[in-house]
Amino acid sequence: MTIDSVTGTVGARGATGAGLYTAPTATRAPKQTMDSEVFMSLLVTQLRNQDPSSPMDTNQMIAQTTQLAMMEKITALSTTSDENFSLQMRMAAAGLVGQQVSYTDADGRSVSGIATAVSFAGRVPQVTVGGTEIALDAISGVASASAPPASASPAAPAASATPTAPTTPAN
Repeated sequence: MTIDSVTGTVGARGATGAGLYTAPTATRAPKQTMDSEVFMSLLVTQLRNQDPSSPMDTNQMIAQTTQLAMMEKITALSTTSDENFSLQMRMAAAGLVGQQVSYTDADGRSVSGIATAVSFAGRVPQVTVGGTEIALDAISGVASASAPPASASPAAPAASATPTAPTTPAN
């Protein structure tokens, strides 16, 4: 029996289908985060194995449980914040449909066109511009699709077609 120093598997080399530079077919990843279940398990083990002549300080136990509760709330807040950011990206992308957008293509050229569709399939919404899907964060500008060209001047207000008679104050 050999121990593979690259993958850490025990057994004859090649028995699990793993080569020198490939991972074995079935690998269990260890849990990398400490959640409330692990914390409670450690606390119960600590209480079971404590010295009866000097029990655990209750203030220390309360401080540890408070820290756990704070950690869980911060984790929940972080998750909520991520979800809110994702929702804001989706709303912003949906608002671009029908708008004139500009972006820089792979060749470094500035391209603009009308946003015709939005895909929410990935982490970052994809905006379709002229048949090309562009990531929302790659869009560099937005203008109204019906905006007049920059060189055009606004039209003067039309004059009233019916003349108005002067009014005289009543006494």
